[in-house]
Amino acid sequence: MDEPMVQKHMETLQTWCGSASTDLGPLDRLTDLLLVEGLTDLQQKQHDFVQTETTKGLRNVCKKIPLEKLFLPLSKVSIPPRVSVTMGVAGMGKSTLVKLFVHSWAKGEIGKDFIFVLPLTFRELNTYDKLSAERLIRLASPHLTELDFLSMGTARTLLILDGLDEFKTPLDFSETVTCTDPRKEIQVDSLITNIIRGNLLQDISIWITSRPIVTSQIPGGLVDRLTEIQGFGDAEIKSLLEHMFVESPDLSTCVLGHLKTNRSLYILCTVPAFCWVCGSAMAYFLKSADQSPETPTVPKTLSEIYSYFFKMALCSDWQGKQKETPRIEQVVNNSKKVLTCLGRLAFYSLIKRKYVFHEQDMKAYAVDLSSLHTSLCNRLLLKEETQFSSIFYFPHLTFQEFLAATYYYTSAKRALFDLFVESGMSWPKLGFLNHFRNAIQRSLQSEDGHLDLFVRFLAGLLSSQVNRVLSDWFLVRDEHHGYRSHAISLLQSLLGNEQAISCRTVNLMQCLHEIQHTEIATGVEEAMRNENLAGMLTPVNCSALAYLLQTSEVCVEEANLSNCLTFRAFQSLLSQLLYCNNLRLDNNQFKDSAMDLLGSVLSGKDCQIQKISLAENQIGNKGAKALARSLMVNRSLMALDLRSNSIGPQGAKALADSLKINQHLLSLNLQNNVIKEDGAKFLAEALLSNHSLMTLLLQKNSVGPQGSKKMAEALKKNWGLKELILSSNCVGDAGSAALAEGLKANHTLLTLDLQSNSISDVGVTALTRALCSNRGLTSLNLRENSISKEGAREIASTLRTNNTLRNLDLAANLLHDEGVQAIALALKENKALSSLHLQWNFVQSKAAKALSQALQFNESLTLLDLQENAIGDEGASALASALQANTTLTDLYLQVALIGESGARALGEALATNTSLATLDLRGNAIGLAGAKAMANALKVNCALRRLNLQENALGMDGAICIATALTKSHRLTYINLQGNRIGESGAKVIADAIRTNAPSCIVKT
Repeated sequence: MDEPMVQKHMETLQTWCGSASTDLGPLDRLTDLLLVEGLTDLQQKQHDFVQTETTKGLRNVCKKIPLEKLFLPLSKVSIPPRVSVTMGVAGMGKSTLVKLFVHSWAKGEIGKDFIFVLPLTFRELNTYDKLSAERLIRLASPHLTELDFLSMGTARTLLILDGLDEFKTPLDFSETVTCTDPRKEIQVDSLITNIIRGNLLQDISIWITSRPIVTSQIPGGLVDRLTEIQGFGDAEIKSLLEHMFVESPDLSTCVLGHLKTNRSLYILCTVPAFCWVCGSAMAYFLKSADQSPETPTVPKTLSEIYSYFFKMALCSDWQGKQKETPRIEQVVNNSKKVLTCLGRLAFYSLIKRKYVFHEQDMKAYAVDLSSLHTSLCNRLLLKEETQFSSIFYFPHLTFQEFLAATYYYTSAKRALFDLFVESGMSWPKLGFLNHFRNAIQRSLQSEDGHLDLFVRFLAGLLSSQVNRVLSDWFLVRDEHHGYRSHAISLLQSLLGNEQAISCRTVNLMQCLHEIQHTEIATGVEEAMRNENLAGMLTPVNCSALAYLLQTSEVCVEEANLSNCLTFRAFQSLLSQLLYCNNLRLDNNQFKDSAMDLLGSVLSGKDCQIQKISLAENQIGNKGAKALARSLMVNRSLMALDLRSNSIGPQGAKALADSLKINQHLLSLNLQNNVIKEDGAKFLAEALLSNHSLMTLLLQKNSVGPQGSKKMAEALKKNWGLKELILSSNCVGDAGSAALAEGLKANHTLLTLDLQSNSISDVGVTALTRALCSNRGLTSLNLRENSISKEGAREIASTLRTNNTLRNLDLAANLLHDEGVQAIALALKENKALSSLHLQWNFVQSKAAKALSQALQFNESLTLLDLQENAIGDEGASALASALQANTTLTDLYLQVALIGESGARALGEALATNTSLATLDLRGNAIGLAGAKAMANALKVNCALRRLNLQENALGMDGAICIATALTKSHRLTYINLQGNRIGESGAKVIADAIRTNAPSCIVKT
């Protein structure tokens, strides 16, 4: 190979890339691409912006592939990809990515396996009708005189074809005539399909970039590697704005703050090009607002953002100049004429899906580029020189859509015929509203939504703010008033007409938002916020709900549709539920037929649901089977809650079978589902092969000792499960003994809940002895069993040696003083336990004294629960003395513990010096006025306490006033409960207001 020729090629490519290394903004996100398995239905059928809005700018968890490994084998046994496709919505940075790769390759930093990298754009190919494969290569490398490398298998070559979405002819692989002659000239689209099929340039690697919707033209079987560009995250959005306004950090911060308050716009800012447009428009607005005597509203819609951006572009050259001069007026008028011609070009090209233009297109639409001043041209229309002609294109697809909308808006007022028919006759259409209706109907008929943004902008031009911004250029001031109400009525009449709500329906709601008519959406959102949707979901409101699932802050953490969905409403919303991350559908009386529908959603490639709750419905084994079938293919769901249904053993079997295949589900809640012993057996079998499930909740299922034994056997071989809940399952001593054997082998289970399982000292002895060797369990719940003082001694013995158990719940057993005394002695040696629940254990003052002594040595316990134990004043005083020395206890629960005035005084004295206790609960005692005074004195100096419960303590008005007076000055409390103390309504308000004087966020219950 001719070394000078190779060197010349690299130098040429660096020039082709321009200043790619420095001027392309933050490029970190482009160094890792998402490795995807195929196009989703959304990507194949919806507008780019709709894709971004619907998915909230996020993709399901995907594998990432570094840019330097993009064309390398994924494993030692695989081969490099021949055809690679990288997709990204308009403005995501596909061309930037290509330039980054080429620039890095030319510097020898990346793609070292390639001898040659040959970049071409589809924009360039649009100038040719016919090409041969050899001529195509010469276009990409005109200075290369030798093309022998094309057939050299060892000298790898990469041909880059950037921007398939800008190619003038859709690729049709079904009608392609096979061509194997590299010198034969054929139609360019046929040439591309033959190259992709491998009929031509078989030894060359091909890399194509495209928007997702156009990527679908290439059959998936011909693509060896499909990747996707990541959008901006929070850090990148912030970084870009700081880069844009580097000389004005305050402006950058202000723009970012406004964007974050508008979820819809902020989501779209994950697209870098839109982030730039939005940041520019918002900054222009803020600067203009500072100079305006009025206080204009911050832009909230797409139309407002683009109206300010266009106003900025149109006015930037005239700022600071005297607009009265005839020369300036003439230039402005000329610009208006050019914009009208550009709008016509934009509209009719949009209909034809044409996004790249040549000089003959400009002439056909009378666009006089010479009269378009340079600054405006650079902002709204870009020019690229090719070997034989000039190419023109809008900087972003939305620019074309906005200009198209302005042209349609102004033309519709006087047009006599259908504006969508460029030439030829059509039925007469008179008046703006008829043309508006026609545009909306055509957008609804579009299969891929390519007119969605166009009609949104068209509706937005009817809003007051957009009219005010653009009245000097595209619009007549206040003319929108005559059309707006009729347009709103038309949009509303089209809502609810479809049995299933589609993205087109949601776009109608977006149009109402652009036109600033938000009454429907606001009403439904308020009902969602108050969990009051029941009976409201008419077809129109279902459309509003679908829109809110994408845009409302109420749905960010969780879309709560509990107790409100009828089967029909659920059916209509199905396609929109796909994109909710966290979905709650509790108590909707769903039966098995609803699960058939939901299963189809969970089986979809587009599904983004990560958590779904179906608690308290009427789902039987057939419904569970439908869900199980979907779990075999679903890759997004991580948590499934089916508590309080009736799936039974067979439903459990179906779910268990799916868990043998599904390795993505992390949490499964089958509480109260009558799965019984057989159901537990099926699930245990699944756990032998499934190592991804981390939480399994099976309480109230009557699994019995035999079911527990099967679970224990699974624990010996399963290393993935972290939490197992078996409360209220009749486990008994036999089941406990089996689980103990499982714990001897399993060191990864963290939580075991055996509450209310008729476990006696025999069972607890087996469990605690297992904990002597177990090195994993951190939480054990033995509440509501039959453990006596003998069992407590076994527990104490274990606590002396176990150093992993953090939380132990022994509430509602039969420990008595002797049992708790044994545990207290062990706590002097234990250095791991942080939480101990001893509620309702017939404990009295002796045990409290023993615990007090332990607390003076123990440095790990942070929570002690002794509620509903008769420890009395003597026990409270003992604990108080411990609080004066202990510095680790943060939560102490002493509800209903027979504590009176003297116990309260002792606790008050302790609180005056204690610096660690954050929660003290004394509900249901009788500390009275004297106790209240003691607490008040402590509160004046204590800085650690955050939560104090003095409910039902016979404080009276005087006692409450003492507490309130102590808290009128600065305090740290975030919660205080004084209910049930005979304060009265008027007194309660005065006291609450007094407490909140210096802590307005403090929750006061009176």
